[in-house]
Formats: sequence, structure tokens, C-alpha cells
Amino acid sequence: MNIVVEFFVVMFRVLWAFVMAAARWLVPLREKSVAGQVCLVTGAGSGLGRLFALELARRRALLVLWDINGQSNEETADMVRLIYRDLEAADARRVDNDGAEKEDELPHCSLQVHAYTCDVSKRESVYLTADRVRREVGDVYLLLNNAGVVSGHHLLECPDELIERTMMVNCHAHFWTTKAFLPKMLELNHGHIVTVASSLGLFSTAGVEDYCASKFGAVGFHESLSHELKAAEKDGVKMTLVCPYLVDTGMFRGCRIRKEIEPFLPPLKPDYCVKQAIRAILTDQPMISTPRLMYMVTCMKSILPFEAVVCMYRFLGADKCMYPFIAQRKQAMNNNEAKNGI
Repeated sequence: MNIVVEFFVVMFRVLWAFVMAAARWLVPLREKSVAGQVCLVTGAGSGLGRLFALELARRRALLVLWDINGQSNEETADMVRLIYRDLEAADARRVDNDGAEKEDELPHCSLQVHAYTCDVSKRESVYLTADRVRREVGDVYLLLNNAGVVSGHHLLECPDELIERTMMVNCHAHFWTTKAFLPKMLELNHGHIVTVASSLGLFSTAGVEDYCASKFGAVGFHESLSHELKAAEKDGVKMTLVCPYLVDTGMFRGCRIRKEIEPFLPPLKPDYCVKQAIRAILTDQPMISTPRLMYMVTCMKSILPFEAVVCMYRFLGADKCMYPFIAQRKQAMNNNEAKNGI
């Protein structure tokens, strides 16, 4: 094809991509079903991971829950079982009310949840647990990489082992889980990989260098893998990047931006964040950033000179927004050490 013609074809496709992106915002898209599909959530023991698990359970997914804390993971599993019990009771009532002839309309899968204790920062643990999942549950359709940690220290005060753990859990773990489950997805050309990153994987702030670096790494991994799947023409394997603004889960308790701006940009409610992300996943949206204002911030950061970005951060109070959070973490650690006589 003549390069000039090819250039105009590419420009048309770029324009069409913009139109389709706008359509996702303006027109509700039909969600695909995950009923009966094996969906794996890492970091499912608390926070967003637990809410992701509950939302998928309401959609009749067969859930596999991973967390380093076995007790909290089992608590999530118990919550999922309650949802399954309600769904099965509703199905039974529908059969009783509508007659046996309607029974064929109900899902023919047994709703089950499987909880595994796994340290995703250790590749041996990931690979061994993945083998167990394949043997005991089956092939994973949806891999939701959600597990995350934060050290809460300034760089020069942060122990090296905490920096390493932040990178391992927030970034390296995505490599191990994807290597464990992607081969079967490629073989079937069927699957979905979700990367739960952060707005701090798109732009950064002071005081959480290790966290920002790990989330930037997760975003880079996700984008590169997305290009690799497109190059291999594996269109049946979908990718979704989730980059929320500060979520009110307690992970960054104390983080504050300028008080005059806070009413316009408050921390996100966890339920809202998860529901927006699930909608994006089930409509095969490549990326979701909440609130939508974050798209503008990312765009401005990409085109403005660095000093202009610094001015904008200072106006918003975003340049030192993590400092109160770090101070609270440090105070909490000091109090804990004092209680334990350290």
C-alpha cells in the first residue's frame, strides 16, 4: 500500500478510536457475562480486592481468591458464599413460581469459591498455587491483579526491604501471575487480564517514590503486554487497566490536598470505584481512570513543561499531599514500638 494512502487510513482509524472512546462514555454498552467463568482476584482479603470479589460473585463468576492473609481471605470467601446462597435461593424460587419448564434458563454451573493463601511477591508461591488452581478449579478466564502495598516512608527513611517488597507486590507479581495463566488464554484465544494500578502510575507526587515507581512499572507492563497481544492478533484475550484516584480504603489515610480543592476532588468511595472498574472490565474497555478529571491531569502532565506541572501541583496542594499520611504512619509505628517496649 502506498505510504500516503496508508497514512490516511491510519488517521481514519485514530479518529474512529476517538469516536468509540466517546461512545463508551455517552452510550451504555452491554456487559459480557462471567457466569460460570473462573475469575481470580489477588489481594482478595480486604479493601478493593474484597469488593471486586463480591461484585463478580453477584454476576455468578466462579471465584478464586488469593491473599497472603489466610484468615481475611476466608472471611471474603464466606461473604461470597452468602451471595451464592442468595442467588441459588432466588433461582429456586423462580423455578417454583414459573414452573419446571423455566429451569433450563438458569445457569448450569455450581457456584463455588476457592480461597488460597499465596504471597504474590514470591514467584515460587505464585507458580505452585497456580498449579493447584488449574488442578482443583480449572483454567482461569479473568485474572484480576489487585494486590498492593505501600511502605509510607520518605525514600531516605525507607528500609531497603520495604522498597523491595513494594516493587515485588505492586509490579513484579504481575509478571508471575500473567506468566502462570496467560499461556492457556493464548491457546484458547479467550481470557481477560486486569491490572489494578493507580493514578500514581500515570503521574507522581513527593514522598512515595517506591509506590509511584511500582505503579508506573505495572502500567508499563500492562501497556507493553497489550501491544504484544495486538501484534500476535490474539483479539480474544482482553486487557483492562484500572487507574483510580485516591480511594477511601484507609490505605492512604491522612493524605490531603488543598482544603479549598478537596470538595471538588474528594477520595473515591470504594464501592463506586469498584463498580466503575467492573463495568469497564465487562465492556472490554482498555482503560478506566476515575474520576474522569484524571484523564485531563494526565494529558496536562504529558504536554506541559515540568516547571508548569510543579506550579499546578503546588496550586492543588498535590505536591506534598502524602506528607500528612507519612507522618501518621510514622507516628503509628512509634506508638506501636513503644507499646511493645522496642
